[in-house]
Amino acid sequence: MDVLDTALEVIDLRSFSNLWYWIALAVLWSSVSHWVLGVPHDMLQRARREGGQAQADVEDLVRININRLLQAVDRGALVMVSGAFFWLTTLLLLAFWYDIEFAQAVVFLFAPMLLVVWVSVRTSRRIVAEAASGEALHHRLNIHRRIIQVIGMLSIAVTGFYGTWQNLSVSIIN
Repeated sequence: MDVLDTALEVIDLRSFSNLWYWIALAVLWSSVSHWVLGVPHDMLQRARREGGQAQADVEDLVRININRLLQAVDRGALVMVSGAFFWLTTLLLLAFWYDIEFAQAVVFLFAPMLLVVWVSVRTSRRIVAEAASGEALHHRLNIHRRIIQVIGMLSIAVTGFYGTWQNLSVSIIN
């Protein structure tokens, strides 16, 4: 058991001091900001550069993804919002009332995603209302991507500050 105890001391299994948590956070935000409304950023760049078939592919992909998103929201918004806020409330209680670090870590992953979904629905409705295509569509998707990136940067910064504070407070107590 001495080797196991030593290994567990070296590899801290708490959330904010675990390297895998920070890798997951980085991958999550990298993926979310790369895939704008289901369209990869490199595909948007290629469509803007080349036009033609690449542009038609982007417009088709945006149309498909927006229709799927809006159909899901229009049919089940009450259930989705209720479920999301039930889980968010449960996580917030576990995280900050009962002081469970794993729940805190999940809150810092899950809560900003609700904001991302809201922004995505809002952008989707604007694209449909404007019947955006071509340069107008690229502009709207770039604005959406920038908003997602700002949300991600703020989320990573807040998570970093809170995780550092959590790690320091745990190390002072121990």
